[in-house]
Amino acid sequence: MKNKRLDALIKKAAAQATSDKARKPRFVDPTLAATSKPDPGDPEERKHFFKEMKRREF
Repeated sequence: MKNKRLDALIKKAAAQATSDKARKPRFVDPTLAATSKPDPGDPEERKHFFKEMKRREF
């Protein structure tokens, strides 16, 4: 009896796990990415960038 219940529970959990991966948003507004904050990125890369910008004249 316990084995049957355990098998049913495993099948149910497996079905939920596969259905969660299949869910995707139907529509993603392209302006959301354009208006979001930029990725902070690597702090060392940022320091290098600003160091290079200070060298240049505009």
